[in-house]
Amino acid sequence: QVHLVESGGGLVQPGGSLRLSCAASPSTLDSYTIGWFRQAPGKEREGVSYISSDDGTTYYSDFVKGRFTMSRDNTKNTVYLQMNSLKPEDTAVYYCAAGSRPSMVAGTVYFGVLDIWGQGTHVTVSS
Repeated sequence: QVHLVESGGGLVQPGGSLRLSCAASPSTLDSYTIGWFRQAPGKEREGVSYISSDDGTTYYSDFVKGRFTMSRDNTKNTVYLQMNSLKPEDTAVYYCAAGSRPSMVAGTVYFGVLDIWGQGTHVTVSS
């Protein structure tokens, strides 16, 4: 059974850092491209980043580029999102998802197909 479990959210002050984790079932990282998404209150869900299942290359939406870093540990079947220099506008529920046909559209991560979603983890950036 394929599933994703996020952790690591919380409350942080502006300028602070958090690291989110997404634990996957053993075959997921090989079979899917994993991405991070977020949904702020009253806003649509948006793509944040993804990591290529072929070569591990990472891609970021413009609004997090240079601040967020996505990585993968295959030995732990876990994907991470290191978030630095956090801003109040980064406040959202963050989800990891598994899918296919990822791309960048107008500077934003987009997936053609999204098959599996985690339950989400809340990130609040506030003083």
